[in-house]
Amino acid sequence: MNYNSAYAQSIADQLVLAIQTKKIDVPILPDATHKVLSITQDPDSDALQLANILQSEPTLSGHVMSIANSAAYSAASNLVSLQQAITRLGIIEISNIAIAASLNNKLFKAQGYEQHVANIWLHALLTARWSKEVARKQKRNVEAAFLCGLLHSIGDIVILQTIADFRSSQDSVMGDYDLDMLFTQYQSDVCAVVAETWALPNIITEAITYHSHFKDAPYHSDIAAAVYFSRQLATHTCDAAALPTEELRQSSALSILNLYPSEIDELLACTPVIMQDAKSLSL
Repeated sequence: MNYNSAYAQSIADQLVLAIQTKKIDVPILPDATHKVLSITQDPDSDALQLANILQSEPTLSGHVMSIANSAAYSAASNLVSLQQAITRLGIIEISNIAIAASLNNKLFKAQGYEQHVANIWLHALLTARWSKEVARKQKRNVEAAFLCGLLHSIGDIVILQTIADFRSSQDSVMGDYDLDMLFTQYQSDVCAVVAETWALPNIITEAITYHSHFKDAPYHSDIAAAVYFSRQLATHTCDAAALPTEELRQSSALSILNLYPSEIDELLACTPVIMQDAKSLSL
């Protein structure tokens, strides 16, 4: 890789070592988030369990209720308790909201790169929502799809955190070209380390590690391809000029997803709703 600065090359060398030794500074997930994540994987979990977990974390439960009462989720009624919110929206929906709220960009403190983190996180929220819509079109696991989309770019955020940690007083904020080069080269490897550290389920691990090269995924190439296409939809949602509709229709992921042109039209018609939902989740 040809970087624009010796500083970027130095960061790349340090990232390689950190990945090889698995000594990347991955943020510790809040205990409540770990418990909520386990609920999403347990078919026997119930509303009371989820409510008890969230009630043990007043700040998190407050965020969840704020999002659940936003226009995107509860336009017609005012939810006054966690139990009511779970009953109305469902265990998985509230769990996804809780995980998104607990991660958010406040979990990451990449000094000097705060706007980059905010942009990546909004894109991740959009990808999560698009992943649900794509999964619905395919009649696949909608619940897992959301988390796969949400976490697909966690590697980029951890790379930014690593850069910020390595940065000395004389180093300037790295330029976008070098950042993109680092993301392209190391995102998958960093995602794999994060997935292992956080003990993520295999389906999520594969999706976030292989989405950019989904055909290499050993067991869940279809899920990884869905995340890749959802990521493209998110980019289109943020800036249609950056990824025009015609390019979307030629996505390499469609060879696996088998979506008809009419289904892509139906997906694109959801764009305003998807944007509203993502903004609500970023509260």
